[in-house]
Order: sequence, then C-alpha cells, then structure tokens
Amino acid sequence: MTSVSIEEYTVPGDGPYAVTAGPDGALWFTMVGGSSIGRLVPGERAASHQLEPGCGPTIITVGPDAALWFTEYQAHRIGRISLDGAVREFRLPTPDSGPFGIASGPDGALWFTETAANQIGRITPDGQVTEYPLPVDDAFPSAIAVADDGAMYVTLNQANAIGRVELDGTVNVHPLPTPAAGPVGITAGEHGTAWFVEIAAGQLGRIGPDGTITEFPLPDRTAKPHAITAGGDGRYWFTEWAANRIGSVTVDGQIQMYDLPTPGAEPHGITLGPDGALWAALEIGALARITH
Repeated sequence: MTSVSIEEYTVPGDGPYAVTAGPDGALWFTMVGGSSIGRLVPGERAASHQLEPGCGPTIITVGPDAALWFTEYQAHRIGRISLDGAVREFRLPTPDSGPFGIASGPDGALWFTETAANQIGRITPDGQVTEYPLPVDDAFPSAIAVADDGAMYVTLNQANAIGRVELDGTVNVHPLPTPAAGPVGITAGEHGTAWFVEIAAGQLGRIGPDGTITEFPLPDRTAKPHAITAGGDGRYWFTEWAANRIGSVTVDGQIQMYDLPTPGAEPHGITLGPDGALWAALEIGALARITH
C-alpha cells in the first residue's frame, strides 16, 4: 500500500465545497455555506471574496479567459471571478434552474448543468447563454468534464446514466450497469475516457469513447464517493464523503484508501494542486493536502 501524508489547513469562511487549481499558482475554492470564493497559495494564508449571501456557490473551474467560473446553485446564476477578485454574475434564462457542474469546453465556452431544469447550458466568456434540454426526463444532470479528445461527459444522477454532450447540445445517453447508482463527480481520463463516482452504489466508473462503461466497487460500499480528479501519477483520486477518506484508483482498478486526520471532515471536491499535491475541500472548514 502506498503511504501518504495528509495535512489540513483551516480556511476562512464556511463550508469549502469544490476546489480547483487556478492559472496563478493558487487554489480557488467555493464555500457554499458562507457564499464566498476562497483563494489559497500553498504555504500562505488563505483569503476569501464575499458573494451575495445565500447564493450557494458550488463547482468552480478555470475558464478560457484565465478567470475562475463557478455555479451559484441557490441564486441560479453563473459567476466569474478574475484573478484580482472582481466578480461578475450572469442570471440564466430558465428561472430556478439550479446550476451545479461547470467545465471549460473545447469551443472556448463554459458548459454547465442545470439540475432543476433538466438542461445543459453553455455560456461564452462575454455572458451569452444557450440552454439545451436533455433527452430523458428528470435526469438531474450533475457534474460535467471534458475528455482529452474534446468529448464532454455529464453525470445524469437520477437517470442513472452518463451523457456524452456534443457541441450542438445533443446528448447521447449511456445507462449504467448498476441500477440506482447515482453518478455525481466526473473527471477527464486518458485516451478519450472519463472517470466518475457512483455515490449511491459505492463504486467508481469509467466510460470509453465508444460508450463502454466499466465499474469498480469500493471496499466500503457505504462510503458515498463524491468527487474525482486525475492525480498526475497515473491514478485517479476521489473523496469518500460518508467514510471520511481519500481514495485512489489505478487504470486497472486497484483501489487504496486513506483516512483523514479529523473525524467527520466531510470531504467534497478534490483537485491536483499547483504544488503537485492533491487538495480536497473539507466542509468542516479546511483544505486537506495529500502527498505521496
């Protein structure tokens, strides 16, 4: 078993949820409870940028314009924060749409999910929004990722499927082998694949360019895996929200688990940091740095 070191860093604000590596050598993260965006340069003190109370920032990603883009799940907006902390917000055409996942697409735009509206959205850097309905009802689209071949994949949490999104908004649906698996987090893999987590089934999954899906059961099927990211070491790293652990999986399905130092830390988002370590957002109010 590979040994790891896990350190936790308290950050200002309330409820770190998602985290990503910015183009400025810093980690940027959402604080859903405190409605703010945090920034941490490894080795320095974290800062936060306050948003409108109750807006519920959730997933955050780097945009094609080198700014950070994020979803406001409760305010039904897409937000943009520049590296100097200036914030712009864009209200969506469909009211009460519940935007959640967001990723930078291969076409110079941001693509996002609308959980409550059963739609996929696209927003250009200047704020032009287009929405596309999904071909299945009540799918609850959640996270979205762009594979290394430019293909976009979305987890359809309640439809129990992975969707492949084309640039014209067409979504091809690939049902999961396990019923009621509840896919949530997803990340780009190698050779056109994407890896995802099944929060309700306690499994990991991989989808290939041809739509073939392979599932990998976790040692603890009640762990509720939440988010996943490529680790830069040939492995994919994920959070286990209910089990208070970080895990890794190799491309051939070898899984290892690591306990977090603080009980009940509630790990959510995870990313490869600018310092080469893995960083996870802990809803108790900290970021965890994982080295191996």
